[in-house]
Amino acid sequence: MIKLKSISKPQFLFRRISRQLWVRTSLIAALAVVSAGVGTYMGSLVPDFLVQRLSTEAVAKILGILASSMLAVTTFSLSIMVAAQRWASNQSSPRAQQVIEEDSVSQNVLATFLGAFIFALVSLILIETNVYTQQSIAVALAFTLAVIFLVTLALLVWIDQLPGYGSISETAQKIEKNAADTMARAIELPCLGAIPYQSETAIPQAGHDVCASSTGNVRHIDVGMLNACAEENDCEIWILALPGQFVAEGEPLAKTTRKMDSSTIREAFVIGTERNFDQDPRFGVQTLSEIAQRALSPGVNDPMTAVQMVESLLRVLLPLGTTSPQTKEPRFPRVHAPEIPIEVFLRDAYAAISRDAGNKVEVHEAVLDALARLALRQNPSMATSARAAAKQALSIAERDLTLEADKLRVREIASRSFSGHAVS
Repeated sequence: MIKLKSISKPQFLFRRISRQLWVRTSLIAALAVVSAGVGTYMGSLVPDFLVQRLSTEAVAKILGILASSMLAVTTFSLSIMVAAQRWASNQSSPRAQQVIEEDSVSQNVLATFLGAFIFALVSLILIETNVYTQQSIAVALAFTLAVIFLVTLALLVWIDQLPGYGSISETAQKIEKNAADTMARAIELPCLGAIPYQSETAIPQAGHDVCASSTGNVRHIDVGMLNACAEENDCEIWILALPGQFVAEGEPLAKTTRKMDSSTIREAFVIGTERNFDQDPRFGVQTLSEIAQRALSPGVNDPMTAVQMVESLLRVLLPLGTTSPQTKEPRFPRVHAPEIPIEVFLRDAYAAISRDAGNKVEVHEAVLDALARLALRQNPSMATSARAAAKQALSIAERDLTLEADKLRVREIASRSFSGHAVS
């Protein structure tokens, strides 16, 4: 279960920054400066027998070996990471590159290697400039041994990850996890915690539009900031562009029931060139579906990967229909947000796969079986939408399949799975 139910804009920006490689690298590299600072004050506490045994030349030699080896390992790891990103983009989806770039394991490993190299380099400079005394050099050695321990752990983790790094299965698993986490957050906090509305007719006509100042995809909305602004101005705010939606400069992002400072509302919307998984449950679903579509292309012709993606999509969508819809008290009562219909998720997941399956009967069977399982959920909206999607998937299968035996197979699945509900 997602513990963080609502992500504010500062939290969103902090998470984005913390996923950057340079942040983790800087933390390890900063140990060199910390070592010098601690050595200045703790040098007098080092026992005399240890001071006599250690020399700056010995520690400098160890740091030199660490720097040269980490430079080679870092270069090698970077080449593997770039190759994995290209492979994942070509074989699965270009959107998969974002998942690989933000993978915590590979980032921690690469940051450890690069940080250890910078640590060794900075420590060598500090030693050569006589920042360390004969007493404090033991502190530098202690920090160096700690960094070597971190490098050893990183190497073991890196070796364990390399066999499947960048493969379609591993990339799909990471995308599925992101999609499932986002879906769980969307279920726990429907409509971003705002009051849901289903059609544009619910939006008041006599409002004031707040338009986008740039062109791109909505990546994040700080609904808490919008609610606080609405309370301050004693009004209501209607969100017109959800995360994942593309907006052009000058197009409306939100509508307010009274005129106010638009810059404050506009500040709650983060717009960028790429979509993001955090608040966009459709993005993960569409990306998994795109992997299946690419697997079904004539150049790849890998129907089993498509079947696996159908199963992954089922795991992501099942929580939507597990429980009956309940009326939840909105967390932000002065903000209204559009509700994403369940049929939209099903269309994003399976419509394109059915279209591209062609005469591959195993893919049509997997799609119909997944929709049948969703149709048996407790949520009546999910059941209705799944049966409608299955009816369309069955008509596409009957159109594309050439053998009558294959058509009978998909009809049997539809007939058996829907337990008396007609889909043809």
